[in-house]
Amino acid sequence: MLAKGSSRLSRILLIDDTPEIAELLTFALRDHGHEVFAEGYTDTVNDLIGQFRADAVVLDCTALDMSESLFDIVRHHPNHAELPIVIISDTPEKADAVLGSRNAQKVLLIPKPFTGSQIAKALDDLLR
Repeated sequence: MLAKGSSRLSRILLIDDTPEIAELLTFALRDHGHEVFAEGYTDTVNDLIGQFRADAVVLDCTALDMSESLFDIVRHHPNHAELPIVIISDTPEKADAVLGSRNAQKVLLIPKPFTGSQIAKALDDLLR
């Protein structure tokens, strides 16, 4: 998938606190035509977005409050307020309520268990 207005592949920053899942998801997203940069949980997410020139972010943290914290960090950065974000959650009802209370835009929630194809489709929908 080409990034909007660009001839390059979409660049995805994947934040996942489980290395094995990050590796599998990285392969799946690359198979769907994305360039993927995977990192463990970090609160320097905005620096990584700039460093990798990310077109979108995927957050898959074991605890929703970790993803929620990273979501807020990204959204409060003036250059990233509109950046597409996919959040993977094992508590989708709670995550949906959290996102709803923030009137979150350009964000899709994917419940666990998930497939790489589901994440790729969510990214494609957000990047359109």
